[in-house]
Amino acid sequence: MNDLPEDVTSYSKTPVFNEQNVPGTLLKDHKTKAGTWGVIHILEGALLYKTCSDDAAVTLRPNLPGIIPPKTPHSIEPLGPVRFFVEFFR
Repeated sequence: MNDLPEDVTSYSKTPVFNEQNVPGTLLKDHKTKAGTWGVIHILEGALLYKTCSDDAAVTLRPNLPGIIPPKTPHSIEPLGPVRFFVEFFR
């Protein structure tokens, strides 16, 4: 999994989502804009984070956030009860 560059700054966060209210667009392939990084923060439970570029899948947990590089197609899948949010950096 990629590391977040040291020279980026947080500028936005989503609301906290759970397995029942996660937007459908996050469950399908989507990507961030050029120059925008994302970090999926898990508060409780687990999510499957899938990147389309290399068919990789990682189970994210509270101690393992997901780093989303700019313009990288990806999707998520709740693995049971979960609470999470996405923080955006540029």
